Amino acid sequence: MLASTGDKPGLSPKTIKNIHGVLHKALQQALKVNYIRINPADACTLPRVVKKEITPLDNFQIAKFMEMIDGHAFETLYLVTLFTGMRQSETLGLLWNCVDFEKGTLLINAQLLRDSANGGYYLDTTKSNKPRTITPATFVMDSLKKHKATQEGWKNHAGDAWIDSDYVFTNELGEHLKHVTVYKNYKRIVSDLGIPLARYHDLRYSYAVVALMSGDDVKTVQENLGHHTAAFTLDVYGHVTEEMKRNSAARMDAFIQGVKSSNA
Repeated sequence: MLASTGDKPGLSPKTIKNIHGVLHKALQQALKVNYIRINPADACTLPRVVKKEITPLDNFQIAKFMEMIDGHAFETLYLVTLFTGMRQSETLGLLWNCVDFEKGTLLINAQLLRDSANGGYYLDTTKSNKPRTITPATFVMDSLKKHKATQEGWKNHAGDAWIDSDYVFTNELGEHLKHVTVYKNYKRIVSDLGIPLARYHDLRYSYAVVALMSGDDVKTVQENLGHHTAAFTLDVYGHVTEEMKRNSAARMDAFIQGVKSSNA
């Protein structure tokens, strides 16, 4: 499975591990009902999964990125991604009926996916198959309000040509945006910013790191990101929490020194 076939690359170690997990579970059930005497999947040697190092934008890069997207056609989309941690497919699949300006919340219950068979697009459930409601910063909700007003202008200008799809992020005729278009524009921006290797997913990573460093608890960050468990979030962002622990120790040291000084 690791081997490539022609110009088609082999499967990743993580994908192979997932396939093995499904087969092992099925064979284990067969063993339980006496269809087989041993589980042959027990003897498999799985390829080592190497965890990819996350590369979030630092504070300076975030500030410069915000400057560079000011006035860009996809400015609000990028801001929502950066400051909510939503996946690209989730932002592209966001509908206005999931935006509650009164409560200041977003309901994340779908993602926009591309059908590789026919090249079309369709809405599906989220990656975790579980809807979640997040409460973004007021800045994000205000950006969405401005974007809605802009979209209303597009609608009035387009007239009968407007496609009333209810998607939050569309072109000037109301059609949903395509992943590749959003990605290519992003790559041009980060190249101009001097970080051409930055991935679109790094916006999501950046949100998680900023949220944790700002004092959000891991459970809140986990739920906002749509991870299955807080343990998974800790595993991915463990280096951030370790830095938080060191900062906590430094604050405690400062407190202790202050108490000692006041008693001197």
